[in-house]
Amino acid sequence: MTTRLPPAELPRAAALLRAGELVAFPTETVYGLGGDARNPRAVAAIYAAKGRPSFNPLISHFASAGAAFREVAADARARAVADRFWPGPLTLVLPRAPDATIDLLTGAGLPSLAVRVPAHPLARALLAEAGVPVAAPSANRSGAVSPTTAGHVLDGLEGRIAAVLDGGPCAVGVESTVLDLTGATPVLLRPGGVPEAALAALLGPIGRPAAVAEAPGGLKAPGMMSSHYAPGLPVRLDAVTAKGSEALLAFGPALPGAGLVFQLSESGDTVEAASRLFAGLRWLDAEGQRRGLAAIAAMPVPEDGLGAAIRDRLGRAAAPRPERHPHG
Repeated sequence: MTTRLPPAELPRAAALLRAGELVAFPTETVYGLGGDARNPRAVAAIYAAKGRPSFNPLISHFASAGAAFREVAADARARAVADRFWPGPLTLVLPRAPDATIDLLTGAGLPSLAVRVPAHPLARALLAEAGVPVAAPSANRSGAVSPTTAGHVLDGLEGRIAAVLDGGPCAVGVESTVLDLTGATPVLLRPGGVPEAALAALLGPIGRPAAVAEAPGGLKAPGMMSSHYAPGLPVRLDAVTAKGSEALLAFGPALPGAGLVFQLSESGDTVEAASRLFAGLRWLDAEGQRRGLAAIAAMPVPEDGLGAAIRDRLGRAAAPRPERHPHG
């Protein structure tokens, strides 16, 4: 059962977030489905609750710019934009800080993170009370209409999340603008509540999404074509045997014979497997290359639950690529 909490019970909502539970809360646009962005199980549970078909990057929400900039490498452009437009409907995509605490699954395995400081007072109070970065896509089942009241959230997610913090109806507006500042030229990945002209007045010319559609790593924002983590070692899918020259990404009892093993979920739990996927790929890739192994063999994962999303990511990781790129 999902608990409906009034604003006075905000401390309880914050405690649930810190405990790894999912809590929906209002923003200036729609209700978001929040989970601790540092906790891989909580992030995987967001995808499971929504029935989200792939691991798109999630926006991490913070109570202040200072808190956001502890997780990313913010240059002078980012700080100028934040001073002007935060709190507000602007998401910045920036390089992940070397000591970032946000889990890899939150950023879909990319070397960048999407961060925002929302303007809604209840959202900011919740974020401050929780004291953790909160990943929060819209609080609805994937493909359904975005919710603007606590009742809408319960219509789609009753029993699938711990609580909804009822802040009344949202002042419905467009989604946040998503601005990529990972390169030399700012790129508008998604238009939204902050007009492009206002950003250009501060930063100069703004590139368009088409300019990065075929770039290494792909697009970096929620609501767009998902990008993926491409390991340096080739990936062999649906492996039913393993060689000594291979690193094994195991699901269920591990196959014998591999030179290296990372277990996604020995019990066959797709939520646990999703929470460990990107960390496992990165570790097998780095350690496998260090040991001179030739490939990563990925055991079959069923389509049920988050299995479809895991299989999608593994398929993208295994796809032939014209060249390999760093993945910090």
